[in-house]
Amino acid sequence: MDLINQIWLGSGLYQLSLGQFAMIVVCLLLLYLAIVKKFEPLLLVTIGFGGILSNIPGVEIATGDGLLHLVYMVGIETGAFPLIIFMGVGALTDFGPLLANPKTLFLGAAAQFGIFATLLGALALTSLGVMDFSVREAAAIGIIGGADGPTAIYVAGQLAPNLLGAIAVAAYSYMALVPLIQPPIMRALTTIEERRIVMVQLREVSKTERILFPLLLLLLVALLLPSAAPLLGMFCFGNLMKECGVVNRLSDTAQTSLINIVTIFLGLAVGSKLSADQFLTSSTLGILLLGIVAFAIGTASGVLMARLMNLVSKDPINPLIGAAGVSAVPMAARVANKVGLEANDQNFLLMHAMGPNVAGVIGSAVAAGIMIMFNSP
Repeated sequence: MDLINQIWLGSGLYQLSLGQFAMIVVCLLLLYLAIVKKFEPLLLVTIGFGGILSNIPGVEIATGDGLLHLVYMVGIETGAFPLIIFMGVGALTDFGPLLANPKTLFLGAAAQFGIFATLLGALALTSLGVMDFSVREAAAIGIIGGADGPTAIYVAGQLAPNLLGAIAVAAYSYMALVPLIQPPIMRALTTIEERRIVMVQLREVSKTERILFPLLLLLLVALLLPSAAPLLGMFCFGNLMKECGVVNRLSDTAQTSLINIVTIFLGLAVGSKLSADQFLTSSTLGILLLGIVAFAIGTASGVLMARLMNLVSKDPINPLIGAAGVSAVPMAARVANKVGLEANDQNFLLMHAMGPNVAGVIGSAVAAGIMIMFNSP
């Protein structure tokens, strides 16, 4: 009986707290959304599984010298993973839709309004005593509104390392839940007639334009805003490898094996911060709340900017593509296309939506540079 009692006292079931049980249920829900609903499975499978590991009592893999904690320190705290991911995203990105319709750059810029609105909101709530965030912490939280996980991690590592885990979880969770969060906002801010707008076919973009654009973009932004150069530099480098046509092996590696390996470890490391003792705190819950507000404002700003542009544009713009101005590439563009097809089954908006989607990546990197520049010690 003593042996049985000793086994029971050492079991995970005996040591399991209510908070740990709740977080395991949350992580199982993330796995359900990934596997059954197909919501951003590359992120949610790894984050959800990492979260389960971090909440099993007695498991040291997510703490101390555990593998996931070491991966978190090496890849996320240093900012290495976000920069490598950005290089891979650049290699996967097609700037063609943006170059074919440069007006969509305004939609990507408008969607970044959620970042700055949330920064001001966090500071306002702090001044009212509802929350307790410094200016640097509020800036790091606001970047969640760009729906760009690597950028959010990079900015948090620079400005608020103490909130990095919560910000990373919030940013990647909302990126994965784009298909749930965006459509109600898009439908509420548009009429059925607007959602049925068919846009004109995009022009062909030359190879020379595709090669020159990442170089000009980097030089222009980096010279004006050096703090944005690391993120945007890796993004443009990845895209240049893809478009120049002379380093196909390097481009293929960045697009496939390299980004896949980093995504596995990044997702598990982010999931390791879903442990109950770190996640179920007032500051983390406040970050989650502010993050979804930021994301909603960014989505709404993009849609409203598209409606505003229709007042002066000769060629009509379907406002749904404005929602793709957030940086969740290519999920936000696919959502815009899906909602457009619901209103008009012959209305294919995917390539049109990729313009503001790519512009959103650029916009969030620029916004990150501004946050870092004005909040650096």
